[in-house]
Amino acid sequence: MVLCRIGFTLALVCVLIPVHTRAEEGRLRFNRDVRPLLSEYCFHCHGPDAKGRKADLRLDTREGATKRRKKGGVAVLPGQPEQSLLLQRMTHPDSDEIMPPSETKKHPTQAEIALLRRWIAEGAEYEDHWAFLPVKPVTPPEVKASGWVHNPIDAFLLAGLEEHGLTPSLEADDATLLRRLHLDLTGLLPSPPEIAAFQKARATDPEGAVARTVQALLESPHHAERWARHWLDQARYADSNGYTIDGDRIMWPYRDWVIRAIGDGMPFDQFTIEQLAGDLLPQPTKAQLIATGFHRNTLINQEGGTDPEQFRNEEVVDRVSTTGAVWLGLTLGCAQCHDHKFDPITQRDFYSFFAFFNSTEDINNIGPTVDLYEGEMFQASTDPALRRSLEAAESRLADLEKSRPLRQKAWEAGQFVGIPSTDHPPEPDWTPVRPESLTSEGGAPLDILEDGSVLAGKGGEREVYRVRWVTSAPLEGLRLRLLTHDSLPKKGPGRAGNGNLVISELELTADGVSVPFTGASADHAQPGYPPDGAIDHDPGTGWAINVGAGAPGPMNADHWASFGLTKKLPTGSRIEFTLRHEVNSNYNTGRFGLDTSPVPPPKTQPPAWQMALKTPLEKRSKEQKKQVEDAFASADQELGKARTEADAARKRLGLGPKASSMIMRELKTPRSTYVHTRGDFLREDKTQGVLAPNVPGFLPHPSVGVVPPTRLDLAKWLVSRENPLTARVTVNRIWMRYFGHGLVETENDFGTQGAYPTHPELLDWLASWFMDHGWSVRELHQLIATSATYRQASLWRSDLAAADPRNLLLGRQSRIRCDAEIVRDAALAASGLLSPRIGGPPVRPPQPEGVYAFTQNNKGWTADTGANRYRRTLYTRFYRSAPHPMLTTFDAPDFQSVCTRRPRSNTPLQSLTLANDPGFFEFAQGLASRLLREIPGSDHHAVLQRVGRAFLLCYARPPSDDELGTVVAFQALQARHFVENPEEAEKVAPSELPAGTDRSEAASWTAVARALMNTDEFVTRE
Repeated sequence: MVLCRIGFTLALVCVLIPVHTRAEEGRLRFNRDVRPLLSEYCFHCHGPDAKGRKADLRLDTREGATKRRKKGGVAVLPGQPEQSLLLQRMTHPDSDEIMPPSETKKHPTQAEIALLRRWIAEGAEYEDHWAFLPVKPVTPPEVKASGWVHNPIDAFLLAGLEEHGLTPSLEADDATLLRRLHLDLTGLLPSPPEIAAFQKARATDPEGAVARTVQALLESPHHAERWARHWLDQARYADSNGYTIDGDRIMWPYRDWVIRAIGDGMPFDQFTIEQLAGDLLPQPTKAQLIATGFHRNTLINQEGGTDPEQFRNEEVVDRVSTTGAVWLGLTLGCAQCHDHKFDPITQRDFYSFFAFFNSTEDINNIGPTVDLYEGEMFQASTDPALRRSLEAAESRLADLEKSRPLRQKAWEAGQFVGIPSTDHPPEPDWTPVRPESLTSEGGAPLDILEDGSVLAGKGGEREVYRVRWVTSAPLEGLRLRLLTHDSLPKKGPGRAGNGNLVISELELTADGVSVPFTGASADHAQPGYPPDGAIDHDPGTGWAINVGAGAPGPMNADHWASFGLTKKLPTGSRIEFTLRHEVNSNYNTGRFGLDTSPVPPPKTQPPAWQMALKTPLEKRSKEQKKQVEDAFASADQELGKARTEADAARKRLGLGPKASSMIMRELKTPRSTYVHTRGDFLREDKTQGVLAPNVPGFLPHPSVGVVPPTRLDLAKWLVSRENPLTARVTVNRIWMRYFGHGLVETENDFGTQGAYPTHPELLDWLASWFMDHGWSVRELHQLIATSATYRQASLWRSDLAAADPRNLLLGRQSRIRCDAEIVRDAALAASGLLSPRIGGPPVRPPQPEGVYAFTQNNKGWTADTGANRYRRTLYTRFYRSAPHPMLTTFDAPDFQSVCTRRPRSNTPLQSLTLANDPGFFEFAQGLASRLLREIPGSDHHAVLQRVGRAFLLCYARPPSDDELGTVVAFQALQARHFVENPEEAEKVAPSELPAGTDRSEAASWTAVARALMNTDEFVTRE
């Protein structure tokens, strides 16, 4: 079944408000007025499920309802309500005879019984379910106030209002309208220059200003990010496999494909076909293969002892249910174990649909993948010569990888002569190195002291240092000295709080070619962290200098480790020496020096891989094989050079590292599909025979050229005019994003339990228009966002509240609490910290500690630094077992299964998150810093200007006089507090401030920013 489903009873109440008024004015309509009642009270026992049907009575068809009973009487006798058994049983005084049975705790009201009585009296006419009827063109109605109409949408909405004696609301003011457009179309806030430009344009060309703004926002790459989030909800996208282990997976290339497709304005029919069957297209492109990741977002169970076939079936069931929910708006999953209780979907229909997805290669595993480079999804075109260069380099690299076993065998044969003897080499003459250049990946400052040693400042949590120099003498030995310094914690030599460090890997290249180390020795090593751990190619090991329990000697002292090289490097070699710190966060080296020698250092023991060479290949342990393979990998200069060339070619194209994305692929021989008795994959009902792929029998069947039909045939049928559901479901769901509810409120259930459309003619007009306009989602956005209906104010009106309390007639715009991602993105935008980069691997912004305390394994969340820390929330790494707490707090689902609509709550925890979450506190500091930077000064005029700028950044409007006075007084109060409490000001003020800014004043503006971001207006789209 589909998550996020709206209960039918609520939907029925929602619909009956406007419907009853219309029913009183003319003849009843079965779909609108009667079917919802029969579905609610009767169909469960007297509906389409033949096996579960009671008393051989069927009420979902006129034939069944008017059939004479064996014991006499007719359930529905047209024109004679009092002789109809349906009403007799509904009004029976005996609790044992009344229908529905008393134990169901359901019973129609007197008003509902009166409506059924009237329907029977009028002839008890039936209609086929409205959603299953073909989509037909509809002519927009004539309206009285035609001057209000901007496009046909408005004519339909206005006709409904005029029918009830109501008028639409006035247009929203410029600030509200612009903020609404930005949040709805890009999920970001407008900037002050955009606000000023819009107001200026509106003054001279009101209509043109709106149209141009909408067009510009639709062309923004941020529009694709914002609307990709809705689609990814439906695709149940996550960066982990699910279940209790919930291991990482690479799915972000699929996410990037969705962003690219939306940004390019890909028609929805093509968007559908590529995701459901891109692999079955003739000569599919890499992008079309990646698109099939839609159905690779299913869960994978990595626990020991699981049955792969069981969870493969679970994945196929999920694909059936998801496809039914996303494109058909049907609860197909309800027919997995038995015929559907309410819709004409049989269990055989379910497994015929199941057959479309039952023959893919994946079996509860990663399965087939396709390689791509980071950024490749967003390349519109590339230089053919550069692309050929990359392809040639990749081909060369692939050949070398293929020949690696043979090349390693030859390399091993030549290594025995190079194994060091047990005799001690001569004592080296160490020469200090004075670096020519220094860099750090995490931004740590690296300073060369007078003695040539390097002092490192605070940088990334897992730093990488690189030291470069040119040799002035031959080089075969290297010594790394770890040195104390008064500026370091506990005087160092490490930057950890206790003065320790862990060097996970040391690397050395000469003239761009990697040179492996032969072994290591040191004057001291922490137990379990020997110097060999820094040259074993394992990022989980390393050299550290803590002292064990009871061990003599201080930890915070100078230490050294020496290393031999596999070959002697000549004078004039360009050296790059790299220190990596990947084991623990903030365990970086604080101060170090380097010495070189033309001979290997003494007491350097042969590395483990050389000892493993003496063991015959067939007798080597798994660890020994890895040791030798790693050593060969370090010495394989040919492969290293090929990789360097491929990396250079990739970088010339602006591409990042390679990744493998999970895709769909069909088996050469299809699996046989049977009905599963009661949904149990172990109980195949072979008496019904093998099932061919097919769609539910009550829907028009696809016209196919091949038998049996494939996923490609299914995809094409879904977006064909033969199918009455996809266009209706899609336009309804897009409408829902703009107005808070769909024209059909049960947007994920267009079946008989679903709500009747509030504006059925508009729904069909939009569906027909959508198909006529080439399934263009972008044009649909333009149509809705420029309509007068969309542009109405959302202010409460007493006349609307009395006649239409739930605003189903849309006499005003709806106020909508922003989705979790947009709440955070709005704060990022206001703060000025937002990184606009599009796509790429997921990132890790700050989150509270202890998130993984109750999960099976610790995910090791280390917050990113730099730009990745401030990426849009769409890119936050999503673990199904423990999503980022901010997302959960603001109602984001866990994506265990499809979600077509998120619930919305209003809880104290949300306000606490906005005020105290480390990320939001950082955004408040960013906004404070931005205000101080953009409006310098500390006089009263500067304070007034800052408050005005803060309101523009947060709310896209200036403050009222009362708001201005309140915020100015609050800032002054906070400033006095921080003057009196400088230690608090130090913690609250932004770390980076304009020169001369007082920290107490800066802290007061952080308090102002926190208050403005923690308001209903900030997290609400008006």
